[in-house]
Amino acid sequence: MKIRLNLATKALETHRRFLVGAGLTAVVAGLLFLGLGWHVYSARKVDYALRARTEKMRQEMAKLEAQRKELERYFSQKDIANLHDRAAFINTILDARSFNWTLMFMDLEHILPTGVRVVSIEPKQVAGHVEVKLTVGATSDEAELKFERALEESKEFTGVQVLNVHNANPSGNPNGDRTVVQLSTVYSRL
Repeated sequence: MKIRLNLATKALETHRRFLVGAGLTAVVAGLLFLGLGWHVYSARKVDYALRARTEKMRQEMAKLEAQRKELERYFSQKDIANLHDRAAFINTILDARSFNWTLMFMDLEHILPTGVRVVSIEPKQVAGHVEVKLTVGATSDEAELKFERALEESKEFTGVQVLNVHNANPSGNPNGDRTVVQLSTVYSRL
């Protein structure tokens, strides 16, 4: 039979707790290192893709800019510029001829109250819409106000502006107009 005796002056210490703690710390640090490494790898991969896409867009922009300069140089030639001016002139003529007078008169007929008559109409094509300058004669102030309200409330005529209001000369006016009003509006139904 053997008996174990410890004759040492200091008792034997085990370092098991330290080794387990150090091992767990090493495993956690290793996992953290792998996670951060994966994150850096993913970020670099995304950054590389972004740089590649940015470079591709930059090349496309340079290509489109070169095409734009080539087209500007082509269209700035004298013959082409004259052709462009002529086409613009013909388009304005076509736009003016395509104005639907009948439809505008029908819309005016619906909003024109009694006691108001249209003296003159001047339509003008401006930037894709028709600006209409109207001169109307009214037999009374009440009829004039009714016409202005009806014009402002209509869907077809927008941006109504009163340009000029003056009293008509009763002796030189056989139609009985007391006031003559000049209006500017945008006719939006085409």
